[in-house]
Amino acid sequence: MKNSEIHFTVELDNQNIPEKIHWNATDNPNEGINDTRAIAIAVWDHYHRGTLKIDLWTKDMEVFEMKRFYIEIMSGIADTLLTATNDKVMADAIEGVCETLSKKLDEEMKAAK
Repeated sequence: MKNSEIHFTVELDNQNIPEKIHWNATDNPNEGINDTRAIAIAVWDHYHRGTLKIDLWTKDMEVFEMKRFYIEIMSGIADTLLTATNDKVMADAIEGVCETLSKKLDEEMKAAK
């Protein structure tokens, strides 16, 4: 059996706000430690039948980047849901929300320029 590991290192300021986030994974195609401005981790707690989440972002994460990050996460969830459950109706509904949010974000970004 093969083992695969994912590691996160978070550098915090004196108020415990993330300043830097680094990650590395056994199967990382981009060898070495990578830095990022945000992570979102979800774990299924089968004992309590609920989701445990860790969401972290650095001070450098821009608002538009954060919005794009979550739209793309939701789109990925739609793909995963379709693969895992074959529920095209639910996957399409999530993807529809992502398309709406993406258009709204594009408009916000144009208005901000």
